[in-house]
Amino acid sequence: MNPYPHVAVVGATGAVGVEMIKTLEKRNFPLASLTLLASARSVGKKLRFRGQQIALKELTRDSFAGLDLALFSAGGSISKEFAPLAARAGCVVIDNSSAFRMDDPVPLVIPEINAGDVAGHKGIIANPNCTTAVTLMALYPLHQAFQVKRIFASSYQAVSGTGAMAIEELKRQVGQIVNGQPVTKEVYPHQIAFNVLPQVDTFLPGGYTKEEMKMQNEGRKIMHHPTFRASVTCVRVPVYRAHSVAVSAEFEKPVTPEAAREVLKQAPGLDVVDQPEKAEYPLPLYAAERDNCQVGRVRKDCALDNGLCFWVAGDQLLKGASLNAVQIAEELLK
Repeated sequence: MNPYPHVAVVGATGAVGVEMIKTLEKRNFPLASLTLLASARSVGKKLRFRGQQIALKELTRDSFAGLDLALFSAGGSISKEFAPLAARAGCVVIDNSSAFRMDDPVPLVIPEINAGDVAGHKGIIANPNCTTAVTLMALYPLHQAFQVKRIFASSYQAVSGTGAMAIEELKRQVGQIVNGQPVTKEVYPHQIAFNVLPQVDTFLPGGYTKEEMKMQNEGRKIMHHPTFRASVTCVRVPVYRAHSVAVSAEFEKPVTPEAAREVLKQAPGLDVVDQPEKAEYPLPLYAAERDNCQVGRVRKDCALDNGLCFWVAGDQLLKGASLNAVQIAEELLK
């Protein structure tokens, strides 16, 4: 990899694309040039980067000539069409969609967990699902110490995980309700304001959603733990930003809350916020726009042998998407 690569962001106007641009600047990523790619309707718009206004270009099959690295966040269909083209042009792709995550030749990476897998890429590296990423930031250190067998979890997922239009939908519906107006919906099948929806993604034949199965399937690949099991219910909540997950985990080895906290305090990218007697625990309100995830409510699980409960929150636009992608790019430069 060129030590000062020519970089592109694909899907630059989306919620994650905007955060990718901010994260590249915030982390002072060493790049020679930045190209912003989006659909034809965005051509001519400009986004700010390092004090300059960069005009967006249309994504085409020829967009990747001369580029070294492309951060994709434009949806699975775009990734499936254009990521292989980019890779064939010699451009390494870090893809935020689910298009390639479970493909054997494609590394699925959280740098704090399996950074070494980056070296095995064949042109495409996958970013994990946002809920999986936030959860594993707390679960993996515990797995290293106590060997996790299975988890039961419920997610509380912010609307920004769906995208910019979902953020606007929540804002609009709150205003409509406050002003006594009829509620309109476009993004979700039901009103999201002052409500929770026990559906994230589409349903599979077994009754779980695709999002719910990602925790088990992606977790196995990232942790190199083929027997890991996860029963998950994913819920969309009327929060703008940052996902939260309640986890009950069962381990091979005995575990105490005190021992778990000591492990979690040493984990990279994770802050322990766990003084419930002072009403201090992770909140999406305070996890939003922070790089580190937060873990708290650590306690013995009274229903599982060698069990532990904890609550983890993290900004899914950052560690669940843009930050993780830029961290992968940083690994490529090492």
